[in-house]
Amino acid sequence: MNPAPASDRELVLSRLIDAPREKIYRAWTEPELLKQWFAPAPWTTPSAELDVRPGGANLIVMRSPDGKDFPNRGVYLDVVPNERLVFTDAYTEAWEPSPKPFMTVIVTLADEGGETRYTARVRHWSVADREAHEKMGFHQGWGQCADQLAALAAKL
Repeated sequence: MNPAPASDRELVLSRLIDAPREKIYRAWTEPELLKQWFAPAPWTTPSAELDVRPGGANLIVMRSPDGKDFPNRGVYLDVVPNERLVFTDAYTEAWEPSPKPFMTVIVTLADEGGETRYTARVRHWSVADREAHEKMGFHQGWGQCADQLAALAAKL
């Protein structure tokens, strides 16, 4: 089940994960755990630096199968442990504007009948950015990552 996007600039992915939200939150906020699921295999995440607090920066590096690194910098806007993470690439660190902002991500975790409703809302700066993200394979890639996240959370 995917909730409807709130606008023509938003993409949404939602999954019911058979794990408590505390475990899913840990997988999002502990670097060693995030590196295990964040990129859709066969991509990897060799590096993750996370300062999980409002205003804290992150640097997550995704590596393609051919060995090319793709660093992703951002800043956390809102953090509610075990419930919500909001982060954006509009800033790189210490409120330094990024050269090309692309998205803001809102991850929510809600109890649902002993499982967790995991929802990722990705809001883009423009319709063109949203369309580009869809063409990059948003639904498949974020869906695969959600499956990897669920598998990891089940083992924690």
